[in-house]
Amino acid sequence: MVAHIHTFAFRGIEVLDVDVQVHLAGGLPAFSVVGLADKAVGESRDRVRAALQAIGLALPPKRITVNLSPADITKEGSHFDLPIALGLLVAMDILPQDFLYRYVALGELGLDGRLTPVSGVLPAAIHANARDKGLICPAGNGSEAAWAGEMDILAPDTLTAFVNHVKGKQLLSAPKPAQETAAQSRLDLRDIRGQESAKRVLEIAASGGHNLLMSGPPGSGKSMLAARLPALLPPLTAEQALEVSMIHSVAGMLQEGQLKRTRPFRDPHHSASLPSLVGGGLRAKPGEISLAHQGVLFLDELPEFNRATLESLRQPLETGSATIARANAHITYPARFQLVAAMNPCRCGHLDDASLACSKAPRCGLDYQSKISGPMFDRIDLHIDVPAVTAEDLSLPPARESSAEVAARVAQVREIQTERYKNQGISCNAQADGDLLYTVAAPDAAGQQLLTQAAEKFKLSARGYNRVLRVARTMADMGGTTGVTKVHIAEALSYRRQRVGG
Repeated sequence: MVAHIHTFAFRGIEVLDVDVQVHLAGGLPAFSVVGLADKAVGESRDRVRAALQAIGLALPPKRITVNLSPADITKEGSHFDLPIALGLLVAMDILPQDFLYRYVALGELGLDGRLTPVSGVLPAAIHANARDKGLICPAGNGSEAAWAGEMDILAPDTLTAFVNHVKGKQLLSAPKPAQETAAQSRLDLRDIRGQESAKRVLEIAASGGHNLLMSGPPGSGKSMLAARLPALLPPLTAEQALEVSMIHSVAGMLQEGQLKRTRPFRDPHHSASLPSLVGGGLRAKPGEISLAHQGVLFLDELPEFNRATLESLRQPLETGSATIARANAHITYPARFQLVAAMNPCRCGHLDDASLACSKAPRCGLDYQSKISGPMFDRIDLHIDVPAVTAEDLSLPPARESSAEVAARVAQVREIQTERYKNQGISCNAQADGDLLYTVAAPDAAGQQLLTQAAEKFKLSARGYNRVLRVARTMADMGGTTGVTKVHIAEALSYRRQRVGG
């Protein structure tokens, strides 16, 4: 007899069907796992054996063969423990095959028979529901799986509890979906004294989803401004929340199976490697840019990042996805993030202050900025200088506008864009391109003349030209005007620089 248990393998957030086949045969006792299994799957033999012993069962003295089909797909992860154990229980006539045929199983087994939470349960549950099958998963993943919709979910905490449920001795209650609680952020724009121009640009960035680069001396408030951007952004829609949660589920970063409702804010250190930023590694996990999907990626001390690491962001910034190429597979993760970066104008940080600048100025500033390529600069919509805060600024009373007040205005502007692009597959001005952009952001005659002159004088690339239009469209939305005027083009051009600090 060959027992069959359905489970999944993962290729990014893509879910692949796997048939776990368990066969018992005569001969010398052995336990082998075949089907292109990695080390974690191979070690499941010892975990399954110990877990069965913990519930009072011993493996029969037979030749046990576990085949993970299809055999040409790499099987990675510890979530194959539970389907292998269930296959053995079916092969040993302890559990009925017809009952388990209606379910898909995944989970890691502890040596004491407990089921340990695993990553990827949310996309697995959604895929199982689409195939009209139920799901068997650890209790710690139950609330995560419940977000997949109306489906039969069994989430035992031990292998014994599951066996008792099947035999009618114990009833497992259906798990309930858990939602991330929206904690009130203590970071508010009121905390920042002065920097009114920077706050204006931060609101533009939030309103249109634009990338932003802030340049200024140390202590001018660049990091404080960036940290307050998420509070200005509208909450995730249901579709966006599900997509973000699926990525975090595959990465094993969903806290207690709670669906994410707040926009991600990722701020990796400048020593981050290329795989950690873009994705990759042994199991091709999502990187920081995918974990920041539908949220903010903040890169502080931008020139200190490795050159190759920064250049790897160029394609995701354009396409909204990150593709990890391997010899046996190409894995694509969503990566539609809003880039916010901060940098000093030079290594010492005081290029514009003759009393503090080093003896190498201004050459040191050019060398420092040259660590960032022109194409990378070109992909950033808004460039702004953040000057040093004076003692007079620090003595001022708190700003009158709070983050909540600015967020309310941003939400109104985003609603305009949602309605404008509802049939275009995009959500904000920063994503508009091609004929659509030229239609919705076409300036008036005076604005077009100014833009044409500026493009010729400053040698704007086609990408730079389009990004000026995107920013101008956002400022028109903020002003409540239907058309883009010369004023909007002029302000958008003021945030378009060939060289930061130049």
